[in-house]
Amino acid sequence: MGTIQELIGSYGYIAIFLMLLLGIVGLPIPDEVLMTIVGYFTNIHVLNYELAIFVSFAGALIGMMISYLIGRKAGRPLIAKYGKWIGLKEKRMMKVERWMKKYGPYTLLFGYFIPGFRHVTCYFAGIGKMKLKTYITFAAIGAFLWCFTFITIGKVVGVIQD
Repeated sequence: MGTIQELIGSYGYIAIFLMLLLGIVGLPIPDEVLMTIVGYFTNIHVLNYELAIFVSFAGALIGMMISYLIGRKAGRPLIAKYGKWIGLKEKRMMKVERWMKKYGPYTLLFGYFIPGFRHVTCYFAGIGKMKLKTYITFAAIGAFLWCFTFITIGKVVGVIQD
């Protein structure tokens, strides 16, 4: 948590953008903690609330797009080659693809609020070849709601602490 605060304190919005982008792609960055710290910084006027939401949204959405594209271009071949080592055999992948075809957009929207789950949904949406327009629409709505919610929680918690 201290490292996140230092990075935001030193590099501001660029740090937020990059940490979210990399966190969504899969680096072990505690995204919810990051967002609540960003919210707290908006409360103490280190960051602008609206700009923090916009930058966070942009970082999350671009990270989601990268994950989707990796899943779309490299996902199937990687799973065919290495999936058996992590329990992703063809039968299970077919189940995942059926799930994504049926519930994929809503999985993106609500799955964003489940730590760890949001990361794999992006890859599986790409692997399942979800239409890009559908993916962007639901990923953007989910990313915005998630950023808005956690930054607002951090801002409100900051008000309670003061």
